[in-house]
Amino acid sequence: MATTGTIPSSVLIVGSGVFGLSTAYALAQRDAFRNTTITLLERLDFPAPDAASIDSSRIIRPDYADPAYAALMAEAHPHWRGDFGADGRYSEAGLCLVQDSGDESGDNAAHYYLIKALENVKSKLGLRVGRREEGGQVELLETPEDVASVTASMGGDCGRRGYVNWTSGWADAEAGMRYMRKLVERTGRVDFRTAEVKRLHYGQDRVEAVELVGGERLTADLVVLATGAWMQKLVDLRGIASATGQVLAYIDITQEEQDRLGGNPTLLCETNGMFIIPPRDRVLKVARHGYGYANPTTISHPERPGESITVSLPRTKQDDPNLNIAPEGDKACREYLAKCIPSLATRPWTQTRICWYSDTPVGDWLISYHPTYRNLFVATGGSGHAYKFLPVVGERIVDVVMGEERDELGAELGKKWKWPAQRREEDQVWTDDWRGGVKGMILDEELAKGEVAAPRSRV
Repeated sequence: MATTGTIPSSVLIVGSGVFGLSTAYALAQRDAFRNTTITLLERLDFPAPDAASIDSSRIIRPDYADPAYAALMAEAHPHWRGDFGADGRYSEAGLCLVQDSGDESGDNAAHYYLIKALENVKSKLGLRVGRREEGGQVELLETPEDVASVTASMGGDCGRRGYVNWTSGWADAEAGMRYMRKLVERTGRVDFRTAEVKRLHYGQDRVEAVELVGGERLTADLVVLATGAWMQKLVDLRGIASATGQVLAYIDITQEEQDRLGGNPTLLCETNGMFIIPPRDRVLKVARHGYGYANPTTISHPERPGESITVSLPRTKQDDPNLNIAPEGDKACREYLAKCIPSLATRPWTQTRICWYSDTPVGDWLISYHPTYRNLFVATGGSGHAYKFLPVVGERIVDVVMGEERDELGAELGKKWKWPAQRREEDQVWTDDWRGGVKGMILDEELAKGEVAAPRSRV
């Protein structure tokens, strides 16, 4: 379509996460697609409880070492501050980015990210540096005491240095997705169906049909795959993008603790990937933006029937209701909570969860036509940082679908998101983007190291 300029008479979107839902919204509003039927398939009734975008909170920030994503956030941020973030869907309490090590030598990646992110919010976005009470939007934190001054109510050791961007914040992730879903519904243009896709039927140069569990086959002029960490079931992305499981843990807190901690900035440690988002409704989350766990699973080759491949696929509480995070992840969350908020050090987890990313080699998304199947468009590889762009990313995705570059940013993003010229030698992608934890962990191996209970808090 991007090369021929032909508008498809039908579009079938598989997946209703950030990429799928926002693409449906953008298509429904484009005049060029006014005669196009748009169908969106959802694996589970919306909102899918194990989807990466369905959670209590997500960080909303322009703080990127890459100026292109900082610029894209400059597009999205006004929406979060407007109707999209209204009714409690967005809270702008700031983001405190810190390092935990004392010198740069052992922490080069974290230091580089901090320096470049700070440079971008100052030079690219024009944010003012200075103390908040003096009108500053970005406050430098050059000592542990400076860090403590903006995290005082936490009561612990929250970092050695960094900065706080008071224009950043966090979103109620599920509420944001529900709002986008309502926007799509109001267009009256999208047919929602709850059905799991079994496989795609591939011809020589196109997808001939999408087969559902149960046998029904659907066809469309354009098929958009946006199934996140589940993509490998439907298309071969070995060496391009892989599913990795991230650790999240939640505790119940008292109303006094909610009042004390609720106004804090989000705390994100670039050294180890750990973060704590301010509590909402007396629930506090501790998590890690890490290399994650792989879950190697042998499946039928999605494009070549009769062959088998081994890829990482999500395992969630939908598969095993008793699944909790592995001991090493539990320990990491527990130690970070104890370090930053000592008063909550022994509070039992209310629940834990493994959240599944689709990771790419350097954290750039994969938003592209497939090089072989001309009517297949893929939108995946969010790498744990796509949610914040929910209000606007669909428009940018449809630009790529149309083969349009409406501005310099669009041209730059198109280059970043294109199908890679070659795959990595290793099938499993472990990102080179900054992360915490250990690279190369296997879920079953980590789970086997000891059972971790997740008792309910009695607060």
